[in-house]
Amino acid sequence: MKNLKFIFSLLIALALFSNCAEDDNDLSFIDEVVAPSEVSALFKVTQDNTGVVTITPNAVGASNFNITFGDETPEPVNVIQGEGVSHTYKEGAYIVNIEAVGITGLTTEAAQNLEVSFKAPENEIITIANDEAISKQVNVTATADFAISYEVYFGEEGNDTPVAGNIGDTVSYVYQEPGTYTIRIVIMGAAIETTEYIEEFEVTEILQPVEPAPAPPNREETDVISLYSSKYDDVPGTNFFPDWGQGGQGSAWAEFDLNGDMMLQYINLSYQGIALADGTSIDVSGMKYLHLDVWTASEGLKIETSLINNASGDVTEKPVWSDLTSGEWTSLDIPISDYTDQGLTVTEIFQLKFVGDPWAAGTVFIDNIYFYKPSTVAEVPEYNAPSPTQKAANVVSIFSDSYTSVGISELNPNWGQTTTLTTVDINGNNIWLYEALNYTGIVTDYGNPTNLSGMDYVHFDYFTPDAEKLGLKIVNTVVGQEDVIFVDRIVRGTWVSVTVPMSKFNVDASQITQMLFDTEGGSAKVYIDNLYFYSDSSTQPEVIAPVPTIAQNDVISIYSDAYSGVTLNEVNPNWGQTTTLSDFSVDGNNIWLYESLNYSGIVTDYGNPTDLTGVKYLHFDYYTPDATTLGFKIVNTALDPVMEDIVFLPEVLTGTWISVTIPLTDYNLDFSNITQLIWDTSGGSATVFIDNIYFHN
Repeated sequence: MKNLKFIFSLLIALALFSNCAEDDNDLSFIDEVVAPSEVSALFKVTQDNTGVVTITPNAVGASNFNITFGDETPEPVNVIQGEGVSHTYKEGAYIVNIEAVGITGLTTEAAQNLEVSFKAPENEIITIANDEAISKQVNVTATADFAISYEVYFGEEGNDTPVAGNIGDTVSYVYQEPGTYTIRIVIMGAAIETTEYIEEFEVTEILQPVEPAPAPPNREETDVISLYSSKYDDVPGTNFFPDWGQGGQGSAWAEFDLNGDMMLQYINLSYQGIALADGTSIDVSGMKYLHLDVWTASEGLKIETSLINNASGDVTEKPVWSDLTSGEWTSLDIPISDYTDQGLTVTEIFQLKFVGDPWAAGTVFIDNIYFYKPSTVAEVPEYNAPSPTQKAANVVSIFSDSYTSVGISELNPNWGQTTTLTTVDINGNNIWLYEALNYTGIVTDYGNPTNLSGMDYVHFDYFTPDAEKLGLKIVNTVVGQEDVIFVDRIVRGTWVSVTVPMSKFNVDASQITQMLFDTEGGSAKVYIDNLYFYSDSSTQPEVIAPVPTIAQNDVISIYSDAYSGVTLNEVNPNWGQTTTLSDFSVDGNNIWLYESLNYSGIVTDYGNPTDLTGVKYLHFDYYTPDATTLGFKIVNTALDPVMEDIVFLPEVLTGTWISVTIPLTDYNLDFSNITQLIWDTSGGSATVFIDNIYFHN
């Protein structure tokens, strides 16, 4: 067993630079230096009852090692990378400590158990198995009493060199060809006698993928045209084995099911076609790449991918060849320009063709066939999240520059997650950046739990280019209670504010010690800011809505003190509604107050409609003590008939400011001539405060 402990210390030998000019002292490389990793040591003992053990350490990124033998020897011995040290032990059990030292002085330690006995190894347990992921690789593990190391002779002709390993560790070997081999294992301790084990073992070749192809990223519908992928909506009616005579060339087709993940399998690929439904073609001129993932067990196989265009009945095709790596997925992203540079028109693609080289000599598995262009969703936030306005006396902050936060004892602790965490600065504001986020923890103080029993809501802001799900879990480890609430709908490419009533969490909130962000098995890039709990239970707002931070030139504002807005010809016009509208003010900030709201209109300018073409998001803030339904309708009256669509909020929360961000893709509209906006409570009668209505990118 190895116990790893990381020690970070930076010892820079400044004398090396003392004779250099200041401009030449570029130490930026230090930011990229990491401590040595994968620290281990191989033990090799002489079988003569002397107890002499040779220790050969190894690590990634190490220049030398300090070896502490674990017996009465007082001082460690230094060994350079690639060399070993011999030491004489008495019979007994020892813990050998290996400190790996990098070129800058960063160190990493590992401890390994060593048992020295002058008895012959006995009670051996041998495991020999084909590797589940690597073709023709065999893994051997040996354990035995009174053993220190073992050697494995894998029995392949022309290779008599054994592979050595510490007892209990696994050693591996990749054969050139599958077949049955005689594997001999020699187990050694400090005694003269060794123990041997021999087995006839069949080495197998992996001829099909054992892992799915890499998961495609989240993309907007307008950024992708998919033919075959479980991630996106595929063009319907596509034929993946049209009868082009390829069956007579030795090729065959099947849809392969890998634990529920479907993929195309083309057997003995000579040539193979994909044909869209009769009369169907796709225009991929607006796309930048053709993507496909290909797996083959065949060495040296190449694949030709041809696009076939049917512009005005003139069928034309052009090929692109790609090399494949055997035994693993090859992800191909072929520029559309590779086809158009050959003179191919790509406005009416109706077929694809694959050709194998060598001809009919290899089987391929293909998944995720789609055309795409770079995402129109922002990858990195340009602005900060809206500035919180809750009074500090009513807030328990976990992370926010706007408040004094409680102490955090652990951030992203090692709980087996893939997540990495860094703190980034955007416009002078600190923000957490989680990458490869599947889940991550925040630990406040186990010895002094945080009392959130008086808080009504939890709030956080997120920005993500690719997440599909995001939840916040709250944990009381004192009584063993936890609960997670997931965001109703993820909006990507902009800051989104989330407010959740604490009553939704089925947890005793008096002793909270942990919080976790969870993507429910996903892997996402997520920025987080303003994570705090607060109390707010009034019937009207006592603070203003969060202050917008987006620049004026990125906003088309309807109503907000933060921006100059478009012209409004009518507000709450007399369309038969019960609604009354008045101005309300908090700390000098203007707010609209709708009372008895069943519906209410906002007219911009019939003579000069507002053009929202290309704008991505609608934002508004609301505060209501009693509404149960709230929808926002957008109307283009320039068309005949009038074109309109409404989006209702999935849930209306009462008693606090709620920030709403809706992608305009949720609306089925021509956005070029917008003249009316309408609030709708679906027949209700409610009091609603409104602020910061604007559209933005």
